[in-house]
Amino acid sequence: MRYINTPNYDHKQNDKIGILLTNLGTPDEPTPKALKRYLKQFLSDPRVVEVPRLLWWLILNCVILQIRPRRSAKAYATVFTEKGSPLLFNTQAQSDAIAAQLQQQGVQNVVVDFAMRYGNPSFDTVLDKMFAQGVRKLLVLPLYPQYSGSTSASTFDELAANFMRRRWLPDLRFISHYPDYAPFIRAAAEKIRQHWQQHGQADKLMLSYHGIPKRYLLNGDPYHCECYKTSRLIAEELGLSKDQYLTTFQSRFGREEWLKPYTDETLKALPAQGVKSVQVFCPGFAADCLETIEEIGEENKEYFLHAGGERYEYITALNAEPAHIDALCQLIKDNLHGWQVEADAQRAVRAEALRAEKYPG
Repeated sequence: MRYINTPNYDHKQNDKIGILLTNLGTPDEPTPKALKRYLKQFLSDPRVVEVPRLLWWLILNCVILQIRPRRSAKAYATVFTEKGSPLLFNTQAQSDAIAAQLQQQGVQNVVVDFAMRYGNPSFDTVLDKMFAQGVRKLLVLPLYPQYSGSTSASTFDELAANFMRRRWLPDLRFISHYPDYAPFIRAAAEKIRQHWQQHGQADKLMLSYHGIPKRYLLNGDPYHCECYKTSRLIAEELGLSKDQYLTTFQSRFGREEWLKPYTDETLKALPAQGVKSVQVFCPGFAADCLETIEEIGEENKEYFLHAGGERYEYITALNAEPAHIDALCQLIKDNLHGWQVEADAQRAVRAEALRAEKYPG
C-alpha cells in the first residue's frame, strides 16, 4: 500500500494545532451534472442509507440518479446566490470568524479550516493543506449539535479513511455532539428572542430538525432523544410552557417511516387546531442551506398558509452571528484543554539536537 508521505517536513517548522470544522456538503453548482455527482457521493454512504449494497446500487444508479438530479438542481438554483451555495459561504464565514476570535483571545499556533463530508472542499484537500502548515494536533468539530450515525459517525468514517492512507498521524480529538452545551442553547434562545423583539411572538414556536428513518432510532441511534433535549433546553431558556412549542422532523426521503411528527404534516394540521401563526427555528442546522431556506422558508410556508394559517416566519440559522461564534469558540477551547505545542525556542533547540544526531531535516 502506498501511503501519503510528508517528504518536505522541516524539523524547524513550528507545530500547529488544527481546528477542522465540518458540515454535510453542497453541490459545486446548481446543475443536473453537479447534482448527480454530489448525490451519488452522498447517497452511496452506507451510514446515510442502510440498505443492502447491491440492492441499493441498483436503485440509486438505475432510478434515483436518473430522476432526482434535475429536480434537485431546480431547488438549489433558488438558493444559490452570487456568492455561491449558502452552506458553503456560511461555513466559510464561521471558519473565518472563529479563527479571528481565537487569535484575539490569545490562542496561539492554531490553524482553522473547514471541509465538507460530501463535495468540496474535500477532507483530502483540506487535511493535506493543514498538515503542510505544520498541524500535528487536530481537533475536529462536525457542526451537528445532535449526534447521529448518518452525520457525526459518517464524518468520523471519512476522517478515518483519510488517516488510513497517511504515514504520519496527528494527535486527534473529535467532538461528536453538543446538544445540551449551555453556550449553544443560549445562542439559539437569543436568536429567537431577537426575532420576537422585531416581529412579536407567534401562537407556536416550531423547532424543526432534519429527520432520519425511525429504524435508526430503534437500532440505538440517540439522535431523536438529543433533538428533544435541545428543544426542551431552548424552551426552558425562553421560559416557554409545553403548549407553546413543539418539536418536528423534516426532509424525509423514501417510503419507510421516519421520525415523527413530520414538519410538513404538522404545519398542514395546525390551522385546524386554532393555530393561526407559527415561527420555525431549526436548532440542528448550524448554517442555512437548502433544507432551511427553501424547504422551511418557502415550501412549508405554503403548506401552512394554504391550510388556513395567517402568519408564518422562518427564523434563520445561527450562521456566523456573534453569539454562535462565541459558543463555538468556547466549545473549541474546552476541548483544547491540556493541548500545547512547543514554543519557537523549544522547537529550535530540538531541531539542533536532531541535526547533531544526524537525523534528516
